[in-house]
Amino acid sequence: MLALRKLAPEPGLALREVPEPAAPGPGEVTIRVAAAGICGTDLHVADWTAGYAAMATAMPVTLGHEFTGTITRLGASVSSFREGDRVVVRPSVVCGRCEPCRTGRSEDCVTRRGIGITRDGGFAALAIVPAENCVAVPDALPDALAALTEPMTVSAEAVDTAGVKPGDSVLIIGPGTIGQGAALFAEAAGAACVVVAGREDGARLATLRGLGFGDVVDTEGGSLREALEKAGLPLSYNVVIEAAGVPAVVGEALDLLALRGVLVICGIHAKPASIDLTALVRKHQQVRGSYRAPLATWPRVIGYLTENAERVSRMISAEFPLTEALEAFALAKSRSASKILLRP
Repeated sequence: MLALRKLAPEPGLALREVPEPAAPGPGEVTIRVAAAGICGTDLHVADWTAGYAAMATAMPVTLGHEFTGTITRLGASVSSFREGDRVVVRPSVVCGRCEPCRTGRSEDCVTRRGIGITRDGGFAALAIVPAENCVAVPDALPDALAALTEPMTVSAEAVDTAGVKPGDSVLIIGPGTIGQGAALFAEAAGAACVVVAGREDGARLATLRGLGFGDVVDTEGGSLREALEKAGLPLSYNVVIEAAGVPAVVGEALDLLALRGVLVICGIHAKPASIDLTALVRKHQQVRGSYRAPLATWPRVIGYLTENAERVSRMISAEFPLTEALEAFALAKSRSASKILLRP
């Protein structure tokens, strides 16, 4: 079968013919992949930017961690699913033995392995995953939208981590899939004002307008504060969610954060960020990191996608066959599109 693989710890990806996976082991299932999303992480891995050295020992490895499909084979002792069930896949494979796993916080497993990072993922026709990593998908949810589940759980976790409540003003920096999802979940949490900022990001800001968010700004040619001021938008926010992965904007985010406000960082940064700690202390601000969502978040996100299918479908810009994966990656890297799906 054809697979999109990372072959070596250097820039580049390759399409390769690989053997179909063997029968699933105990506790595992085989999934026929229906749709898989290209993520910012995949772009970082393709370019081999800092922060992914741990996956070098797993290479060659098939990428793809945002995927949905149908279970075709069951391994021994799997009783929670049947062949023919549609599922999405939680990408962190956990040990079940460490203290977080034993106390119901498996998303914090200290020895986790990533599907599509350190074991073969969903940019192929078939993938083998632990059954415990599967979450059922209702018949009403199309494959393309089901493939949004994983990044949307990251968005939901960022909003939950921020503690967004009714009446809050929320600024989201970074208009990609995570930022778009954060805007949707902040709105659902009752935020009175949701503003999204990008830089030279016209296509993705247009997607946000299509989702119904009119307060979007492009900071091209100036600072974030200047762009907001020019647009007549607030210059102080109860919550700021940074989903851009750009260290330079962290200081700008804190400058726009209200007294006792919360800054949530969910972007992945290749370099450290510099912040004014004295200002943070005197304004009693908080900085919180956000990453994976607990299992309980997944059904909630699937429910949101199902109930808001027509609206959320506007997040998807294009779908490509796996044979055109390298072209799809080039489009994703250009930022001239929002979410791009591969159809193995």
